[in-house]
Amino acid sequence: MKIIRSGSNPSAAGPADYFTGTVRVDPLFSAEEPGRTSGAHVTFEPGARTAWHTHPAGQTLIVTFGRGRVQREGGPIEEISQGDIVWFPAGEKHWHGASPETAMSHIAIQESIDGTPVTWMEKVSDADYQG
Repeated sequence: MKIIRSGSNPSAAGPADYFTGTVRVDPLFSAEEPGRTSGAHVTFEPGARTAWHTHPAGQTLIVTFGRGRVQREGGPIEEISQGDIVWFPAGEKHWHGASPETAMSHIAIQESIDGTPVTWMEKVSDADYQG
């Protein structure tokens, strides 16, 4: 058994290479071998968002606050809000972030394959974010 005490993992700014706008990442947990699952609580200020990316084993988002946007490649921008759960299948190119007017927080859960939980790609342009 392992107990991870609240606040034991320091908060960090979302790296500018992978995020647009103000983003805070609060690590929640990471699995020890042979486990592969990790999770973080991510907070996006209005207009902030991830770059396009994929996950080798998929990703689940649990929206804990506010309103946001998600989009998978080739699909429409969809609005999400507190209580919504979003699942992206393995390898699906997507992005997620806050709405233009309202912050959004979610818990992100993903698994690593060969030590990699995510593959980052190009940033989402302002025009694409606006839809």
